[in-house]
Amino acid sequence: MLNDLKSVLDDQWRLLQRRPNSEASVLTVSDLPVPTPNGSLAAGLDSNGNRHLLVPIGAHQVVRKGLNGPVLRLSKRTLEHDSRFQDFADLACLRSDLNDIFATLCADILYATEESPDNPVKVLHRVLDRWRALFLNPGPPLGTQQLAGLFGELIVLELLLEHDSGAIRSWKGPSGHRHDFATDAGAVEVKTSTNPSGRAVRIHGLDQLEPPLGGALGLVWLRLESDMRGGIGFLELIKRVLDLSDDESEILTRLAAVGYRAADNDHYAHSRYTINEQRWYNVDVAFPRLTTVDLAAAAISTNVRNVDYTIDLSGDSPAPMETNDVERHIKAMLEESR
Repeated sequence: MLNDLKSVLDDQWRLLQRRPNSEASVLTVSDLPVPTPNGSLAAGLDSNGNRHLLVPIGAHQVVRKGLNGPVLRLSKRTLEHDSRFQDFADLACLRSDLNDIFATLCADILYATEESPDNPVKVLHRVLDRWRALFLNPGPPLGTQQLAGLFGELIVLELLLEHDSGAIRSWKGPSGHRHDFATDAGAVEVKTSTNPSGRAVRIHGLDQLEPPLGGALGLVWLRLESDMRGGIGFLELIKRVLDLSDDESEILTRLAAVGYRAADNDHYAHSRYTINEQRWYNVDVAFPRLTTVDLAAAAISTNVRNVDYTIDLSGDSPAPMETNDVERHIKAMLEESR
C-alpha cells in the first residue's frame, strides 16, 4: 500500500515539473486521491523545484511550529483551491537529494490519513513525530566502527529481503534485542570487521550466542575494506534495501533508531566498502562460546553479569556453513515468521 501511494506521489510531482511556474511565491498543485472533510490532500511544487505535501486544515486549526529546515519545513499556507480559499499545513522538502525518502514520508502520511481522515493535521503531526529522528540532526554522524557495523547488518538485511520482502520485521538489533535478526524459528547475529587480518569476534553478554528456544542461531562474519572508488556505497545500500522492502517506513524508523539520519547524507556520500570475506557459522554446541549454561556446568555462579569476551575464528575449526546450509537457515527462519 505504501509503495502504491509513493508511486502516486512521484507521478504527481513529475507532472507538476512539466507545468511552467515563474513566480517565486506560487505553488503548482495537484490533488491526491485522499479525501478529508476539508478537501483532498495535494502534491505541490515550488519555483525552486522543492516538493510539497499539502494537508487541508480547518481555519482555526494550528500547524505546529519548530520544523524549519534545513531538510524539512512545516508551515501554514492559504491557497485558492477549487474557487475558494483553503488553509493547508504545508510540508516541504528543501533538499532534492532526499526526495525519495521524502516521498516515503509523504506516503506514510497519506496512508495514515486514509485510516483517520477526520483530523488530518493531527495525523500529520503524529507521523512527523515518528520520523523526526530521521530528518533532524541532534547528534554527530555515525562513527567509523558504527558505520561499518550498520553496513554489515544492512548486507544481511538485503539478503533476507531478497527471500521475503517483509523480512524487516526480523531486524531486531535497533530495538536492543540480543540478536540482530530474530524470529520464533531462528536468529542471526552479525559481526563486522575492518581489520585486514585475523577473525577476532567480540561477543557482548552471555546470551548473545544462545540460540532462540526451538530455533537455530547463525553468526555472520564480514570483513570490510574501505573503498572510495569501488565497492558498495553506504547510501546505495540503503536505497537497495528500501527498494526490496514492502515497508520502507519501518526500515527508515529502525535506521533512525541506530543513529542514521538523512540530514547527514552529505557526510556519508563517499562511504564505500568492498566485502572481502563473508562467512556464516552455525552456532551449535561445538561452536566456541560462553553462555549461562556453560557457566553453570563449570560450577561458576550464574550471578556473573556483563561478560564480554573474544572468540578467534581464524583457524579451520569451526568450519563455516555451506551455501545450501545458509539458504536453509534463512528459509526456515523467515517462513515461520510469516
